[in-house]
Amino acid sequence: MSGRRCLVIGGGTVAERKIANLLEAGAEVTVISPEVTAAIARWSEKQELALITRKYQDGDLSGFQIVFVATTDKNVNDAVYREGKSRGAWVNAADDPAHCDFILPSVLRRGDLTVAVSSSGTSPALSRAIREELERYFTREYELLAKLAAEVREELQQRSISVPFENWRHALNGESRRLLMHGETARAKSRLLKDLGVPQ
Repeated sequence: MSGRRCLVIGGGTVAERKIANLLEAGAEVTVISPEVTAAIARWSEKQELALITRKYQDGDLSGFQIVFVATTDKNVNDAVYREGKSRGAWVNAADDPAHCDFILPSVLRRGDLTVAVSSSGTSPALSRAIREELERYFTREYELLAKLAAEVREELQQRSISVPFENWRHALNGESRRLLMHGETARAKSRLLKDLGVPQ
C-alpha cells in the first residue's frame, strides 16, 4: 500500500481505524466526510492526509484505485460501489460484503510477525474479538522471537546450513522463548542454535 492513493469515505471511528492502518502502511490518503473524529482532524492538520469536508458525490473516485466506504448509509455504499465498477477501482464497504471487491482481515502485528483473522466479511466484530484474544497469547516476546529467528536463519543461510522444519518447530517452542521473556537475548540465541542442532 506504500505510496498508493486511497480514498476513505466517512469520518467516524470505523473510518479512523482504517485510516490509521493505511497511514501506517505509507498510503496517500484522502478522506471525504462532512464530519470527522478528532484523530482524523489532527491527521489533516498535520497534513498526513487530505480532507474534503462534504458528503460523497458521484465522480469522487476519479484517480483512486482503492476506496474504503465507512458510512452507515446503504445508498452511499451502493453508489460508491457502482462508481468503483465503472472506474475500475476496488471498493471495500465496512460491514457490507455485498458492496466489497475485497475484504480486510483483522490484523495483529508483533514486529515482522503478522497474524490475520477473517470471517470472509460476514462478521468483522467476530474477527476483531478473536484478534483481541490472540493479542493475549501473542505477547511481546513473539516480536523478539521473530527477530531472533530471522537473524539465526540469515546466519545459517550464510553458512550454507539447512535445518529441517521439525527442528525449527521444536526449537522455537523451547527454552529460547523463555530466555527472551527475561531479556537474555544472547543466551536465547545460543539456545536456539543448540536446539536447532547447529554447531556453534
